[in-house]
Amino acid sequence: MATQTVENRRHRVVVIGSGFGGLFACKHLRHADVDVVLISKTSTHLFQPLLYQVATGILSTGEIAPATRIVLRKQQNTQVILGEVYGIDLTAKTVTSRLLNEDTVTPFDSLIVATGAQQSYFGNDRFATYAPGMKTIDDALELRARILGSFEEAEVAKTQEERDRFMTFVVVGAGPTGVELAGQIAELADRTLVGCFRNIDPRDARVVLLEGAGAVLAPMGPKLGGIAQRRLEKMGVEIQLNAMVTDVDARGVVVKDKDGSQRRIEAACKVWSAGVQASELGKLIADQSDGAEVDRAGRVIVEPDLTVKGQPNVFVVGDLMSVPGVPGQAQGAIQGATYAAKQIKAEVEGKQTPQQRKPFHYFNKGSMATISRFSAVAQVGKLEFGGFIAWLMWLVLHLYYLIGYRSRVVTVFQWFVAFLGRNRGQMAATEQWVFARLALEALNGNESDQREVRDELGEGATEASKSAANQTPSPSAGRRAV
Repeated sequence: MATQTVENRRHRVVVIGSGFGGLFACKHLRHADVDVVLISKTSTHLFQPLLYQVATGILSTGEIAPATRIVLRKQQNTQVILGEVYGIDLTAKTVTSRLLNEDTVTPFDSLIVATGAQQSYFGNDRFATYAPGMKTIDDALELRARILGSFEEAEVAKTQEERDRFMTFVVVGAGPTGVELAGQIAELADRTLVGCFRNIDPRDARVVLLEGAGAVLAPMGPKLGGIAQRRLEKMGVEIQLNAMVTDVDARGVVVKDKDGSQRRIEAACKVWSAGVQASELGKLIADQSDGAEVDRAGRVIVEPDLTVKGQPNVFVVGDLMSVPGVPGQAQGAIQGATYAAKQIKAEVEGKQTPQQRKPFHYFNKGSMATISRFSAVAQVGKLEFGGFIAWLMWLVLHLYYLIGYRSRVVTVFQWFVAFLGRNRGQMAATEQWVFARLALEALNGNESDQREVRDELGEGATEASKSAANQTPSPSAGRRAV
């Protein structure tokens, strides 16, 4: 076991999470007289807004998920630790993370928690077996394999009923992610895959967008939602509003309409983009504070300086913080992380005390969502518009926030190929991308979980699932401190 003394060291800032919040916090502490430790359960910085383009074959994972160590390798005061944080002790000022079976305990003087959010199934977590979300690289790769695999299954289907089920794609949730996914699946079927099959016509694919509320892109208002809805419908996407999904299984979804009636949509490929739930670390922190609470989504209701009540050196930023008027978007995470880093830097330099901090002020730079090639919607201040200009603005903004010159160049090239032509450069998909997560669920789940996984994998995979489920993970091997 490795140990390290903590005496005679600089002020240590521990940052949890390598998303927009975590990365920008580290970057703004680059020249501060502090030591920074970034702890993340993934080895990359994920540019989540472009994740759907990985799922639909436009971009590769390398363009939107550069290795965090490489991004920060020139930042000499920063150390990167790979591991999932499962323990935070605000009294002892330590963070405990785990990589495989090895625990690491990291002490801190200041803490920035930027662990983001995960997909929410509103209490129906078993839906995840059949309808993956869109929050991680694994989600995107799995969905790509499911989409392309559905077309392959349709090509060899023996009956029209089977063919129709494989050719039906259901997207749950008409927020920005759902709109973008539905649009790209429709374009994939109508442009890229045309002529690639002999027994089916990909243009016959049915793309269904389900929304429990009464509008598409509801947070962006009726004007932009209407523009997006009309564009999607022109592309052939079926938009069903006030349609609440009450059940999901291997063969389709059950929908409850506004009048209370229920119906079923047979679909092999489903994707869930209907809600988000904050990291469990939010409640862990709130429970140790002097009365801080979490909202319904699990986000910590923070103080005006983004700290936890009674803990002036514990900052919560990004999707994990609950601040009125601040959306769960990249710009909120970036601004919050930048603010927290500036407060820490000012305190270390003796320029201010926690009591002298000015409240965090969020500057809304606007919202955007792309619908299809050459079409997007944008909200900048009081200005709302859609179409080609909005799409160009969306391209420029996302290029600006991509990390690395190479990623920007390759992304522009891939966009050129996909949007001006019919081809997409990232159409590889394997069975493992679908089955790996399901096998893990069978391995770690209970008997009910294992039955659900076997249903999704099919009878041919039953014995493999049982074999995986009967294996027992090895116990924790050790604990170390840094």
